[in-house]
Amino acid sequence: MTLPIYTYGQPVLRKVAQDIPLDYPNLKQLIADMFETMYKSDGVGLAAPQIGKAIRLIVITLDPLKEEFPEYADFNRAFINPHIVEYDDTETEALEEGCLSLPGIHEPVRRPKRILARWVDEDLQPHEEWVEGYLARVMQHEIDHLDGKVFTDRIAPLRKQLVKGKLNALQRGKINCAYRVKPLR
Repeated sequence: MTLPIYTYGQPVLRKVAQDIPLDYPNLKQLIADMFETMYKSDGVGLAAPQIGKAIRLIVITLDPLKEEFPEYADFNRAFINPHIVEYDDTETEALEEGCLSLPGIHEPVRRPKRILARWVDEDLQPHEEWVEGYLARVMQHEIDHLDGKVFTDRIAPLRKQLVKGKLNALQRGKINCAYRVKPLR
């Protein structure tokens, strides 16, 4: 089932999400619904707060990037209770980011190229791994959602001033996008 995406201004996007028990009710269905919602919205990542749930769950697909990054062909994964254990700040990179919860806004965000992350996969197997490249960026973006942050919190102060009007419009429900949303009203 395709779910509406909560947009900027919704209080759930500013809450710190809670870890969930591995026997969370209907977890497999929730993951399937999150993947469907992300695919139909043309996203590469989706965090549970973006569908109104303050729980630590994200889904990521990097398959759309397979032409540029062949190693990401068929990459579709759920991350249960993900946390960033450590940031490797030796190499950072600024790349443009967008967000399904902030439609129409794209800004460069500087992030570490490598992180140590911990999570449980869909088969309930625990992982703690160094993740790098584009996956590290998407994980950081989505885990930010779990920590009550959005990507515009990480942009330069001047850029924040330039997007302030767009953010205010989103809070007022002035949204133009091709997928279902749940704006603040």
